[in-house]
Amino acid sequence: MNNRTILQGFEWYLPADGQHWKRLTELAEVLHKKGINGIWLPPAYKGAQGLEDVGYAPYDLYDLGEFDQKGTVSTKYGTIEDYLTCIKTLKKEGIEVYGDIVFDHFMGADEEERVSAVKYRSDNRNEAVSGEEEILAWTKFTFPGRNRKYNEYTWSWRNFSGVDFDDRRKDHGIFNFEGKGWDTEVDSENGNYDYLMGCNLDMEYPETVDQLNKWGQWYQALTDIDGYRLDAVKHIQFNYFVDWLLNRRKEKGSDLFVVGEYWNGELEKLTNYIDSSGTLISLFDVPLHYHFYEAAHSNGQYDMRNIFEGTLAKERPEWAVTFVDNHDTQKGQSLESWVDGWFKVHAYALILLRKAGTPVVFWGDMFGIPSQDVAAVGKDLELLLKIRERLAYGNEMSYFDDPNVIGWVRTGTFDWEKSGYAVIMTNAQASEKTMTISAVHAGKVFVDILGNHPTKVVLDETGAGTFPVNGGEVSVYVNEEIVDQLCKSLDE
Repeated sequence: MNNRTILQGFEWYLPADGQHWKRLTELAEVLHKKGINGIWLPPAYKGAQGLEDVGYAPYDLYDLGEFDQKGTVSTKYGTIEDYLTCIKTLKKEGIEVYGDIVFDHFMGADEEERVSAVKYRSDNRNEAVSGEEEILAWTKFTFPGRNRKYNEYTWSWRNFSGVDFDDRRKDHGIFNFEGKGWDTEVDSENGNYDYLMGCNLDMEYPETVDQLNKWGQWYQALTDIDGYRLDAVKHIQFNYFVDWLLNRRKEKGSDLFVVGEYWNGELEKLTNYIDSSGTLISLFDVPLHYHFYEAAHSNGQYDMRNIFEGTLAKERPEWAVTFVDNHDTQKGQSLESWVDGWFKVHAYALILLRKAGTPVVFWGDMFGIPSQDVAAVGKDLELLLKIRERLAYGNEMSYFDDPNVIGWVRTGTFDWEKSGYAVIMTNAQASEKTMTISAVHAGKVFVDILGNHPTKVVLDETGAGTFPVNGGEVSVYVNEEIVDQLCKSLDE
């Protein structure tokens, strides 16, 4: 089986032209040839901002670009026909498709309701700052444009535990509805981080749970999706998704790949969530991303021996989904922590060419971000993807024995001809490192496929060699006999 390699199939500032599903459909064959075998698509349903909505302000889960709501039939990415065609085409090319769902909140309600609520401090949701008082809240969702197609349910304040706006007083506070309280099994930031934004879904209300399950059944049957990316799980009752995902697995008749976004740099919180969610959900390795960010901004002072310390990749590799950047960390976003360009190839080598974790390549790194004048990483990233697809097999040995210069090898296997390699990188001065790939490769010539260093390394009878690297660069040494084949595949 090929190594799983996922593309995040969007970035925040894509054109709001309703054409993205069509673009991805046209790219399906190209993505497969690049070594991508999984893709995370953006939220497909109608958002509160209509054509301009990236998808994280969900309005109507049943509107996948089919109904005239919020000023548009199409979503930012296209119509329901475009979406289903896109999924089918990607799957036909051997690419698994993962849907992005937001079960934390709804936004863009159709009507207001009067409801009794208590106001809480924004920085401590355990501390009330008012008694019960009637507020005017936008909490009724009737979806008039859909006219009850697919589902007749009307969402009201009873489905939610709170909002962040009282229209009567024009008060942008955080209000918890009478008798609701906040879920306790959530992240402890701000005292209790159940509430994030909009109309906060109440997972203790049976009708909410029932309706989300009905939607999941409909969506799974309609799309035959292969897995899910779950948004904002730190704000949702930790064990909520257990039943929901077990139902989807049963309907699918197979396992689903599922990754949750728990944005926290503390390893202990992430491992606790993995356990609390029944080990059904992998998590993005946020601590590793922050290590990349720190290393990229440290002017060579970061101790590279510690790059995997305190990360999911080290402690829970089977549940780690590794990434360099994403739509939230790109420039201008709330979690901006963009990994500088000089360190991009280092970081991608660390997630694509090692055994631990399932790597995700960011759309902006593969195709650039024109609106921000950010160029694609380029040929080096494409080579790393081909190396992962074709050569990243066998046992792994790490040489993390220097604060600036680290390396590792993969031994290769007989199942993948000429597989195996040696990687060396430095965030400071030029150097070299003696490493043993495998005696299987004794006498073979290994060269830096990235073209950063001209040295040819002839392995001794044990499969060892001394591999050099230029200052601030990465070199990946592979069997010289495979180089032309890999490079040619980039141009096909």
